[in-house]
Amino acid sequence: MDRITEVAVSLGSNLGDRRARLDFAVARLRVLLTNFRVSGYIETEPQGVSGPQPRFLNAAVVGQTALSVRDLMTELLSIERDGGRDRPRPLAPRTLDVDLILYGNAVIAEPGLTVPHPRFRERRFVLEPLAEIRPDLVDPETGKTIGQLLDDNRAAQGGAV
Repeated sequence: MDRITEVAVSLGSNLGDRRARLDFAVARLRVLLTNFRVSGYIETEPQGVSGPQPRFLNAAVVGQTALSVRDLMTELLSIERDGGRDRPRPLAPRTLDVDLILYGNAVIAEPGLTVPHPRFRERRFVLEPLAEIRPDLVDPETGKTIGQLLDDNRAAQGGAV
């Protein structure tokens, strides 16, 4: 019997028709995942990027999969590529960014794959949409829920976005 794993995925776009890009990714993920939930879309200022960039539209998705973590990553990269993503340089603007945030309670550090996503705890644009749909989801590295991580993030930033 296949093992079913709950996963959290973050979506972002700051080039072209951002809403259409996120809608595209959501539609593709809806086919891959069961017990699918998607957050509302939020507009955010670029963080940790190179040079001035347009604002992002971000969302999060939570669902379940029988895919292995590597197979899921292959699918996520395919969604990015089919959504027009190219990678001209690190931290460049992007038509579509699809990041695996959590894969069950797995902690993985391998070439090309780090789960949980290494910077998600500092990124309110990831935490806020995730907290909207699954505030009780637990980060396996810290043992904190998404809701607690968001509270910590807000406190560290003085409540600023």
